[in-house]
Amino acid sequence: MNALEYAQQNKARFTEELIDLVRIPSISTTPAHRPDIQRAAEWIAGQLKAIGFETRLYETPGHPLVYAEWLAAGPDAPTVLIYGHYDVQPVEPLSEWLTPPFEPTVRDGDLFARGASDDKGQVFAHIKSAQALLETEGKLPVNLKFIIEGEEENGSPNLDPFILSHTDLLAADVVLISDTSSRSLEQPSIVYALRGMCYMELEVRGPRRDLHSGSYGGAVHNPAQALCEIVARLHDGNGTVTVPGFYDAVRPLDEDERAELNKAPYTEDELKRETGVPAAWGEAEYRLHERIGARPTLEVNGLVGGWTGHGAKTVLPAKALAKISCRLVADQKPQAIYELVKAYVAQITPPAVTSEVRLLHTGSSAITDRHSPVMEAAMAAYEEAWGRRPIFMREGGSIPVVALMQDVLHAPVVLMGFGLPDDGAHAPNEKLTLECFYRGIATSISFLKRLNA
Repeated sequence: MNALEYAQQNKARFTEELIDLVRIPSISTTPAHRPDIQRAAEWIAGQLKAIGFETRLYETPGHPLVYAEWLAAGPDAPTVLIYGHYDVQPVEPLSEWLTPPFEPTVRDGDLFARGASDDKGQVFAHIKSAQALLETEGKLPVNLKFIIEGEEENGSPNLDPFILSHTDLLAADVVLISDTSSRSLEQPSIVYALRGMCYMELEVRGPRRDLHSGSYGGAVHNPAQALCEIVARLHDGNGTVTVPGFYDAVRPLDEDERAELNKAPYTEDELKRETGVPAAWGEAEYRLHERIGARPTLEVNGLVGGWTGHGAKTVLPAKALAKISCRLVADQKPQAIYELVKAYVAQITPPAVTSEVRLLHTGSSAITDRHSPVMEAAMAAYEEAWGRRPIFMREGGSIPVVALMQDVLHAPVVLMGFGLPDDGAHAPNEKLTLECFYRGIATSISFLKRLNA
């Protein structure tokens, strides 16, 4: 019996084990669930130890990191590092769940539970692929390491320091991350680029305190109005960001890459159906999927100022605030973008108010060479497991650890997603299609074997 046959014969057992894992309410943002976080970490460590890995829980100021390694393939074999996370998002609004979020339920081939797709089911597929190989062949084709954290849904505050101080422990030739989705069951895909992040807040101030709008309106520039005037000047009518220099470092799409991305077009009808908006918006010279994954953005995430409570209060507010995020593409540096936005806001701030732009947090963009041998192995592994060659996609979101691992470990990162776009990660009724879980195990087996073929 080979590893693929073993995985096939043990589908039911692997599914039950996954159900046991997602039953643990390991919500990292809620202090009351700290014992559940510990239980989830120990559960995963126990799984890895049981199949032959040396395992260790690394305590952090927050939640523990699970580290495991199997290095018996020898120094001539490649080393693969698999990253994932065992913590999950909060479940609210609870009333919208059809079944309780931590009472896993299988309906029509889908496993419904918080964390089923993001990220327990996806990282567990790799653990089961390692088990299938070890049970049938007695060894792995590569040296294999796991680093599975418990704070990803809380911003991973302790992951970066751990990586920076344990580069020898985590040294690898390839980093493998499964925390994304594939295009569909019929058409697999590989995400090869992620956008970075520059998150800021913009505060506009006027008078030293709130004023009576009847006494001072018309003579004092209202900070809430001034804020809206500033925000309105951050884009032109085409949706292009007007900050000088904003696009200077953007790596342009060549025709080959645009053609590859167009294999998975995103239509305006799909956008309207998914979001409920009446029409698409943005840079007309770029297709929708290019605007989402290959172009940088500047978004207003929130506006607050003045009286927003019930009823009327005729106030002229002393200040107003906007939360602003920029999604950045390859070669754009978050600090540089912050400086550009800060300078432009200072330039366009009306003279009767003052403004301040503050940097809250950043994350770097990441891109992997689509033509590298590692990516070719991933493509072939998907084709073997899914029955169809995958297409390449860019992801509009951010996974900051990808860029850090590329920079610090000097290893290519392969994003091997086993979720689907409709999994509802972070939302009520999150699910994982079990066929994706089984195909994920098969893809992982094939990928590891191809790396040392």
